[in-house]
Amino acid sequence: MKKIFLSSPHSGEKIASETPWVSALDQKVQLRDADRFVDLLYKELVSRYDLEFITAEYNRYVVDLNRSTDHIEALSVEGVESELGKFSKKGLHWVETTQSEVILPKPMSLELHKRLVEKYYLPWHKQVEAAYAKRKAAGMEDVYQLDCHSMPSFATHAHADAGSYRPEVVVSDYLGKSCSSEYKDIVISAFKEHFQDVNYNKPYIGGGITAKYGKPEQGQHCIQIELRRDMYMNEDTKEFLPEKAKDLSTKLEKVIGQILQFLD
Repeated sequence: MKKIFLSSPHSGEKIASETPWVSALDQKVQLRDADRFVDLLYKELVSRYDLEFITAEYNRYVVDLNRSTDHIEALSVEGVESELGKFSKKGLHWVETTQSEVILPKPMSLELHKRLVEKYYLPWHKQVEAAYAKRKAAGMEDVYQLDCHSMPSFATHAHADAGSYRPEVVVSDYLGKSCSSEYKDIVISAFKEHFQDVNYNKPYIGGGITAKYGKPEQGQHCIQIELRRDMYMNEDTKEFLPEKAKDLSTKLEKVIGQILQFLD
């Protein structure tokens, strides 16, 4: 069992029976903000290095695993008094896409909200909690998580960097709070050796997962990785581009291999 494990909270595509509003969307809209194929990009290296990889089954519009359970608002859940907050219309339950397409036409009941959390949110997070716990039980003082995501190549109006062309990779540690500086330096160095354009905490600083599990003072180190989607897929058609993806996966394998060398 390695000190490091991987997670992918947004690569799932299944639609829950309890969220018919998601099923009603055109498939391109369903996949608008999904990290499609991210699980495939890491599949071979996960097998080669015998790593644990916790992936999502369900589309993030069913319930967003990279949000806190209190990231809900009046537009998404009945009876909630909170106004639009940090994840305006894109919290635990997305109301609209990053291109302003309507996902949730009216607020869901509080009962349904609780059911979605219980059935689709908590089980995934229990896997992450177990990944940390079993390593600690095995005597590992420090455990490392790499939370794997992808990002649109061009930022939309909904993003802080609206209109910009993104770097190839963004490494995020919640502004230095979710892991040790040593782990952050190791990860950034490994990516910079194999990619030309790597940003740190810009435009993404991390999400609910880095905030929840990144506790370096307790030996839990979590970093978020964003990969630019045009490196492996056609963003208009949502099609996988095998040759480009193969090149990207080869680079990722080298990156992870380097990180493992430092951590072992």
